[in-house]
Amino acid sequence: MAPDRSGRGIARAYYGEVVRPLLEDALPGLAHAAGRLGSGSDVLGFDDAQSRDHDFGLRLTLLVEDGRAAEVDDLLAARLPEAWQGLPVRFATTWDPQVRHRCEVASARDFAVSRLGLDPTGPMTASDWRTLTGQAVLEVVAGPVFHDGTGEITAIRELLSGYPRDVRLHALASGWDRLRQEFPDVGRAGLRGDEDGSAVLAARHVRTMMHMAHLIHRRWAPYGKWLARSAAALPSGQELRGCWMQVLRARGWQERQGALAEAAELLAAAQAGAGLPVLLPATEPFFDRPHVGVREIPEALVAAIEDPELRALGSRAGTAEQMSDSVSLLVDPAARRRLIG
Repeated sequence: MAPDRSGRGIARAYYGEVVRPLLEDALPGLAHAAGRLGSGSDVLGFDDAQSRDHDFGLRLTLLVEDGRAAEVDDLLAARLPEAWQGLPVRFATTWDPQVRHRCEVASARDFAVSRLGLDPTGPMTASDWRTLTGQAVLEVVAGPVFHDGTGEITAIRELLSGYPRDVRLHALASGWDRLRQEFPDVGRAGLRGDEDGSAVLAARHVRTMMHMAHLIHRRWAPYGKWLARSAAALPSGQELRGCWMQVLRARGWQERQGALAEAAELLAAAQAGAGLPVLLPATEPFFDRPHVGVREIPEALVAAIEDPELRALGSRAGTAEQMSDSVSLLVDPAARRRLIG
C-alpha cells in the first residue's frame, strides 16, 4: 500500500500502479485526466478510518474526450482486477446497488455538468452562479488531479475558482442582511429569560458567519458536516473560531452577545482586508436597548455591484444555499434553479 493511507493517497497509488498501466497497454497514447474528484470526505481530505464503513473501495475519476468514455469504461470493466492491495475494485454504494468498478469515466464537461447541474464551459449568468452550492463546486475543484493530459479539467477548475465579483458582493450583502435581521434578538431573548432561544439564534448566526468567511476569502464552503472545519482553516479562521466557540459555549446572553459582536468585527476586518466594501465598526447599539445591531453593510456592498439585475435584487436574495439549508433541495439542481427563479 502507498505510504499515504488516506483516500487521496490510495487513489493516487491505484491510478499509478493499476489504472494508468492498463490504459497505456490497451489504449496507448490516450489523452486523459485522472483524479479523485466527486463525492466523499476523502475528496476534501477530511476522511479517517470511520469513513470506510460504507461506500468504500477503490474510487477514481477518469476524464476522456472525443466520445471515448464508454470505450474506456468497458475496458476497465473487463480488465481491472477483482481487488488491489486488499481493497475492493468492484462494490455497491448507497446511491447505486450494482456491484461494479468505481472508476467514473466521462468527459471533463459531462463530469462537471453532473455535479453542477449546468455547463461551466458556456456563458454563465448571475442566476446560474447563484444556483451553485459550495459542495457541488467542491466536487469538481477540491480533489487532487493526478494527471491532466487534455487540460480540460484544469480549465474548468480555473473557471470555477470563485464567484464573479458582483455575485460575491451580492452573496456577502445577503449574509450581512441575514445577520442584521436577528442580531439584536440574541440579547433580547436573553434579557427576557429565554437563554435557550438566545443560544439557538446565536448558533444560527455562527453558521451564517462561517459561510460568509468562505465568501470573503474566496473559498467554496462545503456542506454542514465539514463547514466548521473548513472555516477554521481559512486565513482568519482561527481567530474567528475563538469567538465562535465562545458564543456556542456561553452560559449567559451577555457573554454570548459580546462574543458574537466581536466575531462580527473580525469578519468585517477580514472583509476590509480583502478589499471589499464594509463599514467599521460593523456593529452599533440597538436603539436604547442593551443589545447589539449590525450597521448598513449590506447597502454598502449592494452600492458597489455593477450588474443592474443583481443590484436590483438588493441584499435579500442571495444564493440557493443561503436561501435554504434543506439538503433535499440543495442536492437537486432543478430545485435550486426553481428556488432562484
